[in-house]
Amino acid sequence: MKRLFADRPNWKRILAKRFYCAYLSSPFFTGNVSLLCMDQVSEQLWAKHGTPAVCIVDTGYSWLQHFPDNEHFSVTTMFDAEGQILQWYIDICLRNGVTQEGIPYLDDLYLDIVVFPNGEMLLLDSEELEHALTGCEITHEESELAHWVSTDLIGRLNRGEFWLFDLCAYHRKLLLDPLSVIYDLGAA
Repeated sequence: MKRLFADRPNWKRILAKRFYCAYLSSPFFTGNVSLLCMDQVSEQLWAKHGTPAVCIVDTGYSWLQHFPDNEHFSVTTMFDAEGQILQWYIDICLRNGVTQEGIPYLDDLYLDIVVFPNGEMLLLDSEELEHALTGCEITHEESELAHWVSTDLIGRLNRGEFWLFDLCAYHRKLLLDPLSVIYDLGAA
């Protein structure tokens, strides 16, 4: 099982970055939220799982990641340099956690769901999950959990019951400039 860290410490293509993290607790979301701002990258990264391919890493891009408490998924929202959402990437995981240094992480269960702003949705990496199971990297129970969580999330997404996407722009703004959010609330 892979442990994935929000600050992407070993990602060589990111030459300069800023990283923000906060624990949020509200009626709408409780958990850790992180923002990785890619100030300089050595090369772009294109996601080719959809048509057309989507550039998800470039200078000025940012990734907002939600690690909800007591859930078996994490959501990465990928923004371009203008702050437009490119895609949401949902990692199915055994658990979300935080290191002693305060860096959020997830223990990956291989299955992923990608959702595009136009509503198109893809389930990815089923074969990786099967290889992990046959290679004894995960248990049968963990494989079943991954399938159950992905089925539940796809159902919630199809019914319009997945609320987390609605918070992404607000949480990004909150991490980039907490005072602007306080000011916006006062003006409302």
